[in-house]
Amino acid sequence: MLQMSIPGREDLEIHYLLLDMNGTLTIDGLLPAGVKERIEFIKTKMEVFLLTADTFGTGAQVAEELGIEIFVVSSENGTKDKADYIAALEPQGVVAIGNGSNDAAMLELASLAIAIIGREGCSLAALRQADIAVNDINDALDLLINPLRLVATLRV
Repeated sequence: MLQMSIPGREDLEIHYLLLDMNGTLTIDGLLPAGVKERIEFIKTKMEVFLLTADTFGTGAQVAEELGIEIFVVSSENGTKDKADYIAALEPQGVVAIGNGSNDAAMLELASLAIAIIGREGCSLAALRQADIAVNDINDALDLLINPLRLVATLRV
């Protein structure tokens, strides 16, 4: 579990990390350098799940490489699938990271929502629901590894 106090906000007690895959965790279905090591550290603090429509067909391979569970969402109803998944976990204990329109509802429900504005870009729907936006997945994961960065950005 990851606990943090951000002035002006409720204290956070994070038990789960939900990751979108394409454009968030991966670039064209492939993991960027440094992600695996960061996920290994984060797994000592919380459970990590991959939620993906698996556009490039590499979801199972990525999940296996990271040692995390995968949940494949429908390409037609992915938004609802992701929202249902987070709702079943108790959203108050969830940090969600995404970039697509089908991530917006998941980001809205999460205690902490991080949008990735990477090579694929970020939908405005996802960006509107985010608490913070970063350039890439390593920047997002580093916020969880070094939570004082979140405090510095999100305090009111």
